[in-house]
Amino acid sequence: MTPLAVVAWQEFRNDLRNRWVLAATGLLAIFALALAFLGGAPAGTTGVGRIDLLVVSLASLSIFLIPLLALLLSYDSIVGEVERGTMLLLLAYPVSRAEIVAGKFLAHLGILLVAVTVGFGSAAAALAFTGDAPGTAEWAAFLRLCITSVALGASFLGLGYLASTMVTERATAAGLALGVWLLLVIVFDLVLLAALVAFGSDIPPAAVEAALMLNPADVFRLANLAVGGNVSEAAGMVGIGAELRLPASALNGVLALWAILPLAGAWLLFRRREV
Repeated sequence: MTPLAVVAWQEFRNDLRNRWVLAATGLLAIFALALAFLGGAPAGTTGVGRIDLLVVSLASLSIFLIPLLALLLSYDSIVGEVERGTMLLLLAYPVSRAEIVAGKFLAHLGILLVAVTVGFGSAAAALAFTGDAPGTAEWAAFLRLCITSVALGASFLGLGYLASTMVTERATAAGLALGVWLLLVIVFDLVLLAALVAFGSDIPPAAVEAALMLNPADVFRLANLAVGGNVSEAAGMVGIGAELRLPASALNGVLALWAILPLAGAWLLFRRREV
């Protein structure tokens, strides 16, 4: 095995035994199942498929829980190893700092993939076995949700690594990670909404669209709920989707950049860090 694979496998095994990770995955599955059975109730009156309503509900759930899980995995990946003294031991082996960062990132991405598969997969399976068989378009929307949920988690993993390399104490990294979650998941949209209410039509649509690209949670929301079809109708975002100038592929690209750029920044900082 290559050093990259060894680092990734060891980190993956350790995180699978992490009780906080197991609790977060279980919580995601419980909420997803609850939304599958309770959130699908209006399907008969709206004319929208149950899977479409499930996608809308799970997208809202993902925006809160997936970033939190990603930051929980990544905030002490570097600074925690440095504090415990294990990073110095790890660097004594023939492994580069780039392989350490990439290996940990791949391991944590694998954990997110497992969490999304278990949580969302159980909800979709329960819904499929208790109702009419969903169509191809509905399953495509659900698959898009799963893939972009992992991509959303990857963007917050990158931000978590960046926080972990910027500070020298785990407690500081934890506080910084919590601040990132609060800012991007809760505060950002409140500030943007307040600006729209205060200034209204004075803000051009292009400026609003550009502002949304500054938040991976909003990019994720647009990629799943404003791309047209029954999902947009169920989410009440048909009008936003019609005015959105960026195609779905561009939104996916922006989400990918949100994962790559912070991770690259973390690697550059880690290269220059004394351990």
